[in-house]
Amino acid sequence: MKTAPLLLRLLLASAVFSALTSQSEELFQDNFKDRLGPGWSWIREDKSSWRTTERGLEIRVQPGNMWGPANNATNVLVRSLPNTTNTTLEISVTIENRPTEQYEQTDLVWYYDDSHMVKLGQELVDGKLSIVMGREGKDKTSTMAIIPIQSASVHLRLIAKNNSIRGEYRAGDEKDWHAAGQCDLPVNGPPKASLQTYQGPKSIERWARFTDFRIMKRAE
Repeated sequence: MKTAPLLLRLLLASAVFSALTSQSEELFQDNFKDRLGPGWSWIREDKSSWRTTERGLEIRVQPGNMWGPANNATNVLVRSLPNTTNTTLEISVTIENRPTEQYEQTDLVWYYDDSHMVKLGQELVDGKLSIVMGREGKDKTSTMAIIPIQSASVHLRLIAKNNSIRGEYRAGDEKDWHAAGQCDLPVNGPPKASLQTYQGPKSIERWARFTDFRIMKRAE
């Protein structure tokens, strides 16, 4: 008579343990409220053109470019990432910008150096606000997706395992993630997460905002 309840308890405990071990693990989180968390560093820093407030990290969108060989954008923010061999790693962030210039963009980037990266971001392309995903290796570029959107606020995530990466997004208040694209990684040394904004106007002072940055180890 006691066997069934004991077996039920064992099965329940096993199910709980399985659910717990299958959950993703948060490795790092930064809401950028009033300061940068530890581990970030700047490439071509312009101290007068970035700030942290209670609303997050704000970076002025200035001229300059990272797409192709120019590699002269300022305030490229980077931090080291774990190796993705046999591990699924996710980086994500929420961005907000209202671009007016052709190719003005605010990006989440899987970054190796200025010539090797995969970007996913909000960009103005031919007058349309869009989600753009692209790959760059040895300064040679290819575009995976240009997807028109309506919202100035976008949630972005890049998910990598071994030498493959995919991009997903949610615009505004959407609950479901949408696929942007997938490609192989242009591996060139240790990976980094990067936040970038560039191709902005010379004469207009405009600030893009970043919030809710996370690095997750995914159970998949």
